[in-house]
Amino acid sequence: MRNLSPFSFFLSPLTIMVAVIKYNAGNIYSVVHALRREGVEPLVTDDKQLISKADKVIFPGVGEASTTMDYLRKNGLDTFIKELKQPVLGICLGMQLMCRHSEEGGADCLGIFDADVRKFIPKEREKIPHMGWNQIYSLKSDLMKGIEDNKFVYFVHSYYVPICSGTIAKTDYIEPFSASLNKDNFYATQFHPEKSGEIGSIILKNFLNL
Repeated sequence: MRNLSPFSFFLSPLTIMVAVIKYNAGNIYSVVHALRREGVEPLVTDDKQLISKADKVIFPGVGEASTTMDYLRKNGLDTFIKELKQPVLGICLGMQLMCRHSEEGGADCLGIFDADVRKFIPKEREKIPHMGWNQIYSLKSDLMKGIEDNKFVYFVHSYYVPICSGTIAKTDYIEPFSASLNKDNFYATQFHPEKSGEIGSIILKNFLNL
């Protein structure tokens, strides 16, 4: 990826400033490429001042919960993320870290969503991780605007968030679970919108337009 000027996000064709939080997790640059397809040149940074100035913030990630929370605490990002006032979108691990606690490594997380992250336990011969395309339904909030029930999106995860007060989309695998969450200015998806084709593109557009 080419080096970005600290203020390159001001040049977005959508005239919107989008910061992607940089931390010790994978999958960040697939999100960057997806945003570029939507006409946005995001800034990938862990600079709190720059993140605070952004119109939208994305908190993506693939990794392990406990080691990632240790990194966030060490760098002061744990309390910082919770205090953001603009729309924030957590993706995959980002969504799980926005919950209260994760069974992965017994991690205490950010506590934005009042839910605990649990490990999938197969009931028959289900494979873990839950990987591939699956349907979402019971859609709520402007994040899901223009999307009908039972559309397919792409998942890769071994841990899940149960249905809770913040659930704005559901998926079934072993049991129903939260495919997406919302509380105040915080949004999250367990699936990967950047890998979910047309439906993922609509979700990213909806987030950018919040």
